[in-house]
Amino acid sequence: MATLKRKIGILGGTFNPIHLGHLLIAQDALEQVGLERVIFIPSATPPHKPLAGKVAAADRLKMVNLAIAGDPRFSVADLEIRRGGRSYSVETVAELRGHYPDLEFYFIIGADSLNELHLWREADRLVQLCRFIAVTRPGYPPRPAKKLTGLRYELLNAHPCEIASREIRARIAGRDSIRYLVPEAVRRYIERKKLYL
Repeated sequence: MATLKRKIGILGGTFNPIHLGHLLIAQDALEQVGLERVIFIPSATPPHKPLAGKVAAADRLKMVNLAIAGDPRFSVADLEIRRGGRSYSVETVAELRGHYPDLEFYFIIGADSLNELHLWREADRLVQLCRFIAVTRPGYPPRPAKKLTGLRYELLNAHPCEIASREIRARIAGRDSIRYLVPEAVRRYIERKKLYL
């Protein structure tokens, strides 16, 4: 009898900054899909857009650590930051699979990203390396890329959350409060370091 592999979620992104919406998605994925753990992976340089806010990777990594502190269901990996350059998901998942061949990885993405997955670097290889959890969003019906053979995914009905990192950065720049949008430890860190001003 084959043993079931432990299911581990991957939540990547710039986390610029991490906010409560990210944490809600991770928790919903963990509970609804039966994941053992969710690994947050801050990107070094996103491949498709410039990194806004001129915040160092070390600061973004620190904010993720502060946000998940005390929750054993969550962890953070700095492998994309250590690798440097543009962060491609296929390289990240391949590296994780190399280190942990006995785990089943579930890559958490928005439903809008699921629709564009065929445009990602080495998408055909990526879908062989992991499964996907697609977070449904109003106005973005999931239509998986038809060109990808072997794409395995589950839909996640996450808590509706309209928080966006760009809104947080704009509020900081405008001297408005970000309380209740980010974990309190993250808010204090941003204030202390004077980030996004």
